Amino acid sequence: MYFLYSLLTFAAFLIVSPYFLYQAIRYKKYVGSLGPRLGHLPISFNVDGDESIWIHAVSVGEALTARALAADLKARYPRLRLFLSTTTIAGQQVARRSLQHVDEVFYFPFDWAFIVRRTLKLVKPRVFIMMETEIWPNLLRLCRQRGVKTVVINGRISSRSYPRYRLIRPFFKRVLADIDRFCMQSEESARRLIDLGADPSRVTVTGSLKFDSLEMPALTSHGKPRERVLRFFRISSSRTVIVAGSTLRGEEAALLRAFARVRTTMPNAMLVLAPRHPERFGEVERLARDAGFATMRRSELPIDAEPRAEVIVLDSIGELAQLYQLATAVFVGGSLADHGGHNILEPAIFGKPIVFGPHMQNFREIADAFVANGAAVQVQSERELEDTLLALLTDPVRRARLGAAARALVEANRGAKEKTLAVIAEVAPPEDAGGGVVRPFRLVH
Repeated sequence: MYFLYSLLTFAAFLIVSPYFLYQAIRYKKYVGSLGPRLGHLPISFNVDGDESIWIHAVSVGEALTARALAADLKARYPRLRLFLSTTTIAGQQVARRSLQHVDEVFYFPFDWAFIVRRTLKLVKPRVFIMMETEIWPNLLRLCRQRGVKTVVINGRISSRSYPRYRLIRPFFKRVLADIDRFCMQSEESARRLIDLGADPSRVTVTGSLKFDSLEMPALTSHGKPRERVLRFFRISSSRTVIVAGSTLRGEEAALLRAFARVRTTMPNAMLVLAPRHPERFGEVERLARDAGFATMRRSELPIDAEPRAEVIVLDSIGELAQLYQLATAVFVGGSLADHGGHNILEPAIFGKPIVFGPHMQNFREIADAFVANGAAVQVQSERELEDTLLALLTDPVRRARLGAAARALVEANRGAKEKTLAVIAEVAPPEDAGGGVVRPFRLVH
């Protein structure tokens, strides 16, 4: 079965390789990452051959979530190096900039046995930690053979992926047997995982690490904005600002139409569009200009001045979370278009009123909790988005109520970090091990 899996993944690679070649030529993507993806890391990466803890975080969201654990892992395992891998370029950039407790950052290797062996030889993990549900059969099998402990943290099985996993349940069950422990975000995800073949004694519900990874930054330091990006957005307190984060194709056009309606009532309003994918910065800028708005990119803004443009395209990586604090209202993308939604917690920590669309499968439990607690508004259509944004922007009392509920919900759901660290300590005890034990999840009939 593993041979068939490797054959199928290689065939898939050949099929999509023209796309990656185009991206490399057109946008200079993937060129510098090919070596690490083939298992070729520089000698300086781990020159002394030290044992390590290896965390894999796919992209930006997972890399930022890893912040919740990095400092504690370094403190509890001082003799182990801490390495982090990402799949995407954006995730790599954010990890290098934001995770100061990580010793090295590298690109995740292709999951073919000969490449994985090469990577394991250099990384020398004692523990391999997968963020969310990054299940790679060859890597996990080789970790098991070499005695490397493996832990899934912040795990989830979405309603979209669950039926797909069920189609290959016999193989998936075999792969899950190579994982020592699973730390799942919710009981629903835990039940789905067990139904797919995971041993219930290895499954623990810890909650979502995303709540613990959030940091409330100080707005000022010695009278000046602490974060550099805020110096490019000296926004007047009376100006209405809509921040649309992690938007995807189709959503920007809808937001621009909604914004045009907003400006009939609030002519000084500003829209910040933050496309999810960097290669779309130019496309989104053209959309805004074609819609008749004075448009600038974030990289074009003068420092220490209020932006004069009506629409700003955020053409940078890792700055969106800080800009949420300037918003009058926030739209979280990937949800109006059917892409499963994106993280709503970053604007929530600033107590901002949050709006998202009907497609939040990737954050279902969190989205449902926010709606149920009056901490966010879920819209079902573009027209409803227009009506909701206009209503929020003209109702400061409702905005304050939504924002306060959002912030309170974040604070109430912290605590996954300690539970997750306790599970990791069970499979790989620190030298000064001690403390409580998290009981495994078991189904109640």
